[in-house]
Amino acid sequence: MTTTLADHLRSRSDAELGELLRLRPDLVVPAPTDLATLAARAQSRISTTRALDDLDEFTLRILDAARLSRDPSDGVTSVDAVLAMAITPRGAATTDQVRQALDRLRARCLLYGPPTGLRVAGGVDEAGSPYPAGLGRPAAELDDQVARRCADPAQLRRTLLSAAPPARAVLDRLAAGPPLGTVGSGTGGTGSGSGGTGTGGTGTGGTGTGGAETGPGQPGPVRWLVDAGLLAVVTDVPRAEGGQTVELPREVGLLLRRETGPLGVLRPDPPLVTAPARTPRIVDAAGSGQAMEFVRHAGDLLEAVAAEPVPMLRTGGIGVRELRRLARAGGVSEQLAGLVVEVGYAAGLIGEVDAGGAANRAAVDQQLLPTTGYDLWCARPPARRWEQLAQAWLAMTRRPGLIGGRDDRDRAITARSAAVERAGAPAVRRTVLAVLAGLAPGGAPTADDVLTLLAWQAPRRSRGRDELHREVLDEAAHLGVTALGALTGYGRLLLADDPATGWASVDDDPLGVRSTGREHRGEASAVERALAALLPDPVDHFLVQADLTVVVPGPPEPSLAAELEVVAEPESTGAASVHRVTPASVRRALDAGWSADDLHELFARRSRTPVPQGLTYLVDDTARTHGGLRAGSAGGYLRSDDEALLAEVLADRRLGGLALRRLAPTVLVSAATAGRLVDALRQAGYAPTVEDGSGAALRRPPRVRRAPAPHPATMRPVDPLAAPPLTKPRIDALVEQLRRGEAAVRAARRAPGPVRAANGQPVEGLAAVQAHAQALAVLQQAVRDKSLVWVGYVDAHGAAASRLVRPVSIGAGFLRAEDERTETLHTFALQRVTAAVVHD
Repeated sequence: MTTTLADHLRSRSDAELGELLRLRPDLVVPAPTDLATLAARAQSRISTTRALDDLDEFTLRILDAARLSRDPSDGVTSVDAVLAMAITPRGAATTDQVRQALDRLRARCLLYGPPTGLRVAGGVDEAGSPYPAGLGRPAAELDDQVARRCADPAQLRRTLLSAAPPARAVLDRLAAGPPLGTVGSGTGGTGSGSGGTGTGGTGTGGTGTGGAETGPGQPGPVRWLVDAGLLAVVTDVPRAEGGQTVELPREVGLLLRRETGPLGVLRPDPPLVTAPARTPRIVDAAGSGQAMEFVRHAGDLLEAVAAEPVPMLRTGGIGVRELRRLARAGGVSEQLAGLVVEVGYAAGLIGEVDAGGAANRAAVDQQLLPTTGYDLWCARPPARRWEQLAQAWLAMTRRPGLIGGRDDRDRAITARSAAVERAGAPAVRRTVLAVLAGLAPGGAPTADDVLTLLAWQAPRRSRGRDELHREVLDEAAHLGVTALGALTGYGRLLLADDPATGWASVDDDPLGVRSTGREHRGEASAVERALAALLPDPVDHFLVQADLTVVVPGPPEPSLAAELEVVAEPESTGAASVHRVTPASVRRALDAGWSADDLHELFARRSRTPVPQGLTYLVDDTARTHGGLRAGSAGGYLRSDDEALLAEVLADRRLGGLALRRLAPTVLVSAATAGRLVDALRQAGYAPTVEDGSGAALRRPPRVRRAPAPHPATMRPVDPLAAPPLTKPRIDALVEQLRRGEAAVRAARRAPGPVRAANGQPVEGLAAVQAHAQALAVLQQAVRDKSLVWVGYVDAHGAAASRLVRPVSIGAGFLRAEDERTETLHTFALQRVTAAVVHD
């Protein structure tokens, strides 16, 4: 009897079902109603593809072994058959490693069944490669001539031995996989590469097989192989332009792999990293310095955005000229400036606002400006500022490495443009950093080593992403997540604190109460504490030199940094920053509302050295010439040639709320706007006229109420490809729901004949459909007797269903009954009830 995947799931324990849901969380979106639905979803192409993408190279090869060792008649294989194919005298795989790979496949339901009756789940052949382990199809499926050649093993070996070296080289390339190649249309063929299909979903590109002539009038190596029956010309795959596609039969490939085994070279363990390890303390010290450098660059660039808003292009994004201006302001490269802009936007520090219709040099509709969150960010400790930026980088669905390149239409890709959006970017970052986290602390692999590890750990997902992986490594180094090629200690904590990777931490706090409470209480996270321990303590003082330079011996605390930004010009930054007090900086402080006494008090309070006399003279001299002209703002004014009328208005107590003030005998000003001023005067019995800046009278249209323009909300990017983490309580609830659904299905099958007949199901023998009045009588009696009743009904979707319930009441056209199995109360419309039979 054939065992289906649904039957296999029914035989699994609750713990095994929970493990399946944990390993494949996409199966519960939406939650399946029963195990049959779960089995169908687990065998769908999309879900199977995601499950295969999470497997390493060795596990995929073992899955290929199960596919290759299946019995063609019933599709059944066994553990022993897989072991026989994977274990070879010269192979590197052991029996335990193969069995562990089989356990991983069975836990994900890619393989199921007993050890002697192992089956490959439906969907694997469709989602995987059509060429398992890089082997071609059997000769019988390709060509009659090839099938006849492969049917005689001895003749096949003799033919292989007679192949010339160029032809044997072609065979060796195809035997390594994939088994497809192309041959030119000429006599000997002009080999061209073909985009062949990967091995087990993990293969490389196609192989160019065409060769040159072996001699005058002699066929090329590929043509010779085709004529000899060692290669088959296939027509059911895309044909190369100007040539034909050839395929290496499975029998020939197995014969060529007699030294390495049917599955080729197996690597059960990940490749070793040969680069020397770094001292973790040195890595953390270097990383913390780079982290603070990135925070400083972010602050400088965002200050430049605050000083001059960045206009957005009408097509979206920031212009190349504006990005270059920001890069010069921050003293960084344009590529790093683009990274800072993208991370700052993802962190909620900058956002887009309407230009407000004001005339601007770019004539744009939107501008980039800092948000209120930027002010809060500036007031936080340096470690927390970095953590906010690093978390935003890890989660943002943007690829800053594309900035400065060209798109498919040969247009420049700019920062904040739609061309930088990549939904899978967060998953790629976590995958790359997980490789570094999997090494011992201080492990510093080269970029090539990381790519090699990725190609082994997730070959399907990493194929064709080498450039993106290198970009992630560069960005992580810029942010200080990595240093000297190794992952920092606080970088490991950053990954562990990520909800997309920290499944165990989600179990400890499934509702996120602890993390939310920590933010409100202002408590530092583990990442912040680890980074703060590596940074020098913020200082609240500076040293004033005789040449009017101000030396800050460490990172300044936020209040000191804000004061220095006003009163001094920065000259150099680093572990100790240097500023200089100039006449322009003192004038800027006076313009900001500081007085000379305030500046003297500031330098006396903050400086650990005596304040130079030259600085005192500079402040006093600048303050002496400051404020000779005084400017203010007025919302509206009144002017009149009649000085007596203005004196009357000034003395009118009804207008006291306008705070009128006389500037000249014929001029009064008020903080109120001109519109409010006119309304108040007219209510007091005066008759003012509104005029414009030139003195001409204005027509004042009726005031129309308008709603304020909404401020665009800054949405934090999310990763749509990452499945939501499943907590232990959630998994337990899903397993219980599946068990209840199975019980409901079994109960529906046990419904009495009249109920199934009323629902249109086939029943053995004659079963009359109950009359509606008879069904209502059975229900009324069941209410009085409080007995169990099988109720057949039509649900809201028009489908026939049945349920075993205990009626509670009947009235107002509805039946209310309790399902004792699920302990829920159901309401049935009496007009939808088709049958009712008392349960025996």
